[in-house]
Amino acid sequence: MPVHVLRILLLSDIHSNLEALEACLSAAPAHDLVVNLGDLVGYGANPNEVTDRSRNLGRYFVRGNHDKAATGLMPTSSFNPVAALAALWTRDELTPQNLQWLHDLPQGPLQIAEAGDVQFVHGSPLDEDEYLASLRDALEPMAISPVALTFFGHTHLQGGFVLNNDVCDAFRPQYASIGKTESWTLKMEKPSRHFINPGSVGQPRDGDWRAAFAVFDDGPNTIDFFRVPYDLKAAQEKILAANLPARLATRLATGQ
Repeated sequence: MPVHVLRILLLSDIHSNLEALEACLSAAPAHDLVVNLGDLVGYGANPNEVTDRSRNLGRYFVRGNHDKAATGLMPTSSFNPVAALAALWTRDELTPQNLQWLHDLPQGPLQIAEAGDVQFVHGSPLDEDEYLASLRDALEPMAISPVALTFFGHTHLQGGFVLNNDVCDAFRPQYASIGKTESWTLKMEKPSRHFINPGSVGQPRDGDWRAAFAVFDDGPNTIDFFRVPYDLKAAQEKILAANLPARLATRLATGQ
């Protein structure tokens, strides 16, 4: 009997950037299902279009902090002024249907029967709003996690952490340019424990402006990371036309 191989497209932190999302979907290889790690909205100018598009891609989601803030589930007082303004603008812009749908997104960790020993979170398995940006951040959740593979977002930093024989290392994909569509493959060795961030679709913060995503293939047990150019100017112009803070447009060009 042939062994079933599952390929999962991982999207995270789209942040209402429709141009970046469409570029990722156009570049994505064949896959069986899509998992969204949260923060569909916030910052960008197309919250309804991104929400509609995401809803049509599949049914697997965890909520992000910007999804919560835009739907009144958490106060914007914990955000910086620019992020808070964007969240309130998004709340007013969303259709009633999309507002309710985002409000009802589940809290991580999420597990999917067909994916096996894998979990999906926005921030951390211990706290959905926790940032796992450094080895120090990742050590505790990795040490106590009962799951071999965790996919997370929130930091907007593509890469992750590997725990093997009590040694924890961080890694970032290595690319040849910052202007072309490129991919980088990680072969995961068992029984190592992995925490993997596919990167931010709509607002990368690792110095690379290109949209980021990843594909998990449980056959060879690999993660393919991708970076994809998109219509940056169009996304910026929409932000400015919506009278959102100009910083939200300019930062897209620097990947910060």
